[in-house]
Amino acid sequence: MLPRRLEPEVMDTALEASDYDRMDHSSVNRAFVDEFLVAFSEGNEGSDDLEGACLIDVGTGTAQIPVELAGRGTGCRVVAVDLAEEMLKLARRNVADAGLEQVVELLHVDARTLPYDDGRFDGVISNSIIHHIPRPEVVLEEMTRVLKPGGLLFVRDLMRPAGTDIVQWLVEEYAGDESQHARQLFQQSLHAALTLSEARQLVTACGGRPEFAFASSDRHWTICGRWPSR
Repeated sequence: MLPRRLEPEVMDTALEASDYDRMDHSSVNRAFVDEFLVAFSEGNEGSDDLEGACLIDVGTGTAQIPVELAGRGTGCRVVAVDLAEEMLKLARRNVADAGLEQVVELLHVDARTLPYDDGRFDGVISNSIIHHIPRPEVVLEEMTRVLKPGGLLFVRDLMRPAGTDIVQWLVEEYAGDESQHARQLFQQSLHAALTLSEARQLVTACGGRPEFAFASSDRHWTICGRWPSR
């Protein structure tokens, strides 16, 4: 099994932020939002109505997912937080361009110490933050802490492959048309990601059921469940 090799915890240079924002994440982001909405409705007495719900997006990056979610007219509010100022600069532009400043609130926040009371949010979403964190259990504990009882946690990240040959195939398959720097970032992220087994261990350590974590594509795992489950 390929050992986990950490990358810098914060992508906070203008080049990293710009390269990340220019990469075509549209299909991945649409799928993330589609699947979150289905999961929210399944555990919400059959209603897919997010009207009035308050969500937090942890590690929002350039806010592409909050823009996708809020742009669908769901009626929810999204608090979008990140530790990287360069990412947030582009996030503010993306939110403004979409006309969503009144719906998406952007804040400079460390995911390891979320400045919110217990049970603050109806849902916690996060895409591709876990592989940046040396101790991801700290971040997942914070995510579940700020969830309302029965709130939905929906977290997705890259899944570390078994070997370097699969890493290279994934890079060519999904980032082959990107810049050399973008391909390098993707390769580093795959090396830094958790395996599915490690994601399940993370879930159970934070009070969830192991089946909350599952492989959702050839390169992603997803954690989807309602806390508390203790």
